[in-house]
Amino acid sequence: MSSATAAPVEGAEARVPLAERMRANPDGIIEKIAHDYGVSTLDVVKALPQAHRTIVAFEKFSRTLDAIGTWGDILFIVHTPDIVLECEGPLPAGTYSRGYYNLHGDSPIGGHIRAENCAAIAFVSRPFMGRQSCSVQFFNANGEAMFKIFVRRDEARNLIPEQVAAFEALRADLA
Repeated sequence: MSSATAAPVEGAEARVPLAERMRANPDGIIEKIAHDYGVSTLDVVKALPQAHRTIVAFEKFSRTLDAIGTWGDILFIVHTPDIVLECEGPLPAGTYSRGYYNLHGDSPIGGHIRAENCAAIAFVSRPFMGRQSCSVQFFNANGEAMFKIFVRRDEARNLIPEQVAAFEALRADLA
């Protein structure tokens, strides 16, 4: 799409610049914010205050997924304009074959990812719907999310502390 400094979509009412909006309120559905500002989803993530995001090189794709595979059950999300698909379970180990990073194992999470399309990986820690969230988001060259992996919550809707610690350790290791 366009850069984070792009003008709002035509016909939209005047609004604050994206970086200012994200600094004042980092909450909200990133894809909706991107649509409202006429920018990519990655542009919105980049507009978050630095304390809320760490972007790492796409070359760390396999290493990132291998590490997340040790976290136990995670929440795997694919968000398109037509569906937000959520799947909870352990991330199975992946292997490369026929141009895909293939996820196979004893998990409801499985499939084939075109890893070569990954252009950036973002570790995002921010409020979402008023509660803290932690996710690892994989972006393609157009700045759109390929998929996202979220730290899970317990029965009381609090983030699982062991997964938060693993998320922070991986972010620090890859940054």
